[in-house]
Amino acid sequence: MTEGGSEKLRRLSAEDIPAAARLSAQAGWNQTEDDWRTLLELSPQGCLAIEVDGHLAATTTLLCYGRRLAWIGMVLTKAEYQRRGFARRLLAHVLENADTMGIATIKLDATDQGEPLYESLGFRSEQEIERWSRPGRNEQLPASHRSMEEPWRDLDSLVFGTDRSQLLERLAQFTPPRSISQSYLFTRPGRVTAYLGPCVSPDPRQARYLIGECVLNAGCAWSWDLFPRNQDAVALARDLGFSPKRHLVRMARGKELREKENSIYAIAGFELG
Repeated sequence: MTEGGSEKLRRLSAEDIPAAARLSAQAGWNQTEDDWRTLLELSPQGCLAIEVDGHLAATTTLLCYGRRLAWIGMVLTKAEYQRRGFARRLLAHVLENADTMGIATIKLDATDQGEPLYESLGFRSEQEIERWSRPGRNEQLPASHRSMEEPWRDLDSLVFGTDRSQLLERLAQFTPPRSISQSYLFTRPGRVTAYLGPCVSPDPRQARYLIGECVLNAGCAWSWDLFPRNQDAVALARDLGFSPKRHLVRMARGKELREKENSIYAIAGFELG
């Protein structure tokens, strides 16, 4: 890693998790310490930070799904260190690492603010993605029970485009997914709201059953990230009292690799794909 004066680019460590969680909370994001821990455990080499005078100043994560796809997330800079080029420096580093590893495609979900930076680094726009929210009471996500069926083991890579079973195994440890036939829904706690996703279903009726039962049986607030192109997901979100809150753009660099968005009712998260 490189150093310059009081600045140091290094790997993120478990000891950084509380400071990293404060950083994402200051940005208004919904990640918990467990979300940061998931990224670190799945990609210990891909989670990077810039430290200034011993304090965490900026982060970027690269989560690899084999050599076919890698996902960039958690591009954050503490307010007092912004406009010093930290995000570009971290992104250049993870992109160099990904190229060295031979990753075919790199993706991310970009805010309007970040889109010009990503375009300058060779990313192109693929499609819109939105966060929808539903208000609720301040209560815990209700417990669910592991189903004997686990259709995601066979279906997910066909819909997502590559194997992300390690991620889904990790998410299932926190909250067992719900499933029916060839459809499945994961949920997890968030810092402010519960998070709905990923949800994959080849049948709109099954998606409606899984998501409707989950949301309507819980009084907590929810966040749901979906593709506006999936009109069944949009209609279902409206029917359940969700409304759009954030607009982002899915961007890619490298080889073309498209997910089957009509079967994706909820993504895993902006930082996970």
